[in-house]
Amino acid sequence: MKLGIVGLPNVGKSTLFNSLTKAGADAANYPFCTIDPNIGIVTVPDKRLKKLSDLYDSKKIVPAVIEFVDIAGLVKGASKGEGLGNKFLGNIREVDAIVHVVRCFEDTNVVHVDGAINALRDIEVINLELIFSDLEMLERRISKTHKSIKGDKSLVKEYELLCKIKEHLEKEQSALSYPFENPDDEALIASLNLLTFKPVIYAANVSEDDLADDGASNAHVSAVRTYAKENNSELFIVCASIESEIAQLEEDEKMMFLEELGVQESGLDKLIKASYELLGLISYLTAGVQETRAWTITKGTKAPGAAGKIHTDFERGFIRAEIVAYDDLVSSGSYSATKEKGLVRLEGKEYIVKDGDVILFRFNV
Repeated sequence: MKLGIVGLPNVGKSTLFNSLTKAGADAANYPFCTIDPNIGIVTVPDKRLKKLSDLYDSKKIVPAVIEFVDIAGLVKGASKGEGLGNKFLGNIREVDAIVHVVRCFEDTNVVHVDGAINALRDIEVINLELIFSDLEMLERRISKTHKSIKGDKSLVKEYELLCKIKEHLEKEQSALSYPFENPDDEALIASLNLLTFKPVIYAANVSEDDLADDGASNAHVSAVRTYAKENNSELFIVCASIESEIAQLEEDEKMMFLEELGVQESGLDKLIKASYELLGLISYLTAGVQETRAWTITKGTKAPGAAGKIHTDFERGFIRAEIVAYDDLVSSGSYSATKEKGLVRLEGKEYIVKDGDVILFRFNV
């Protein structure tokens, strides 16, 4: 899973990015990795892995990972090349979802690019740049498709759909909000990698004082919360400066620090939860002596498709899956004990994998 972090300058975007990626530094198998100056990999916290590893005496734990892309230089005029707009708008086309950081804190020491805090105005500035960039791409695609119609009449329907999407964007509406009439039309637009077709998670960056009540008393947060709900987007509250401090702490210290702040989970945990919810993702687990690992799939994935996450041969040669629920396995104390209780199930090709399923796949090579 790849998430692109966007936002105006001085909203806390880079602070959040840096703290999130530092948070992955202690993972043995997937440490924070700088692929590029603005890309980092973070492990997905999953307490189930440690318990499974202890049960199987696994040599290593391999958690699921999220790749973060810090989309720097996004300012008014980015779609026309202002700042570093063109480069980073290109990067964001490849992400699964957008994390839009919105400044909801007052601080006279941190200058706002437009002079004053206004969360909804800031959101509009970024959204318009994404729309302008999409319009430019659509115009090129429409022109190319129109020229090709003479030799291929089957492209008429595509041309008409592209024109409708363009009209929708010109009304300052995202491609994601377009009322598609059938799945094929939606799939076509999805294939274009339009920026405004990406699902959005809004990160309301608040001061430390607003963390305890989850931003309930912050007017800027209330405005963003309403906006996110109206646009079918997720919202989470974060204090980027606090996340920077948390990223430096050991796990025990981290929990104590969060407790002192009156919050139950860090911004990273909130973001991952919001990401999984928005993208419809779950994790199934595999465990053995060699490793215990989490695999990320979309809700509704059938057993062969889940097996294909491990290797395409597993999907092609799928025979069946031996499945036990994580809670049943842990409470029983061992796989053999779970099997004796009749809690291990044999499932076929139509089985829909559930979050927390511990699976052993059987397949032909």
